[in-house]
Amino acid sequence: MGSQMDKNTHRRVYMDTLNTEPWFAEGLRFQCTGCGKCCTGSPGYVFLSKSDLANLSTHFALTEEEFIKKYTRYIDGQYALLDRPDSYDCTFLKDNRCTVYEARPVQCRTFPWWIHHLREPSEWEDAAKRCEGINHPEAPLIPSLHIQEQCLTYLDNLLE
Repeated sequence: MGSQMDKNTHRRVYMDTLNTEPWFAEGLRFQCTGCGKCCTGSPGYVFLSKSDLANLSTHFALTEEEFIKKYTRYIDGQYALLDRPDSYDCTFLKDNRCTVYEARPVQCRTFPWWIHHLREPSEWEDAAKRCEGINHPEAPLIPSLHIQEQCLTYLDNLLE
C-alpha cells in the first residue's frame, strides 16, 4: 500500500510539473537510429526494478541471485547494471547493439521519455545534443499521450 501511495504522489508531482497541457502537447519527434549513444559515454546508472531483475534473469537462464552477483551493483538502495570495466558503456552493448534488447530494462525501454528530458523545451533540446534520434528529420511525431504514458511507466518502475 505504501508503494502505491508513493506512485500516486509521484504521478501528481509529474502532472503538476506538466500543468494541464504539457509544452509538448503537439507531440515530439523521436526515432531510434540504433547509434548506441544512449548506452555509452558519461557515467550514469541503469536502475533495475524487481520486474527488470526477473526478466533479465530469465533471459540469461540464471537465478535472480546469480544475475545480481554477475551483472549488478548496489547503489542508493537499488540494483543497477554494471558498466564495462574499461568505460562507462553498458555491459550489454556489443557493436553498438543491445544484446538483451527483448529483455532490456524499463529505463531503457522508455528512453527518451524521462521526466528530466520533458520538464522544459530546453531540457529536450539538451537531450537532443546527446541523442541523434531526438528531433530527427525523418522521425515520426510521437503523440503527447504516448509520451506521458512512457514517462509515467519510467517513474513507476523507479518506485517498484
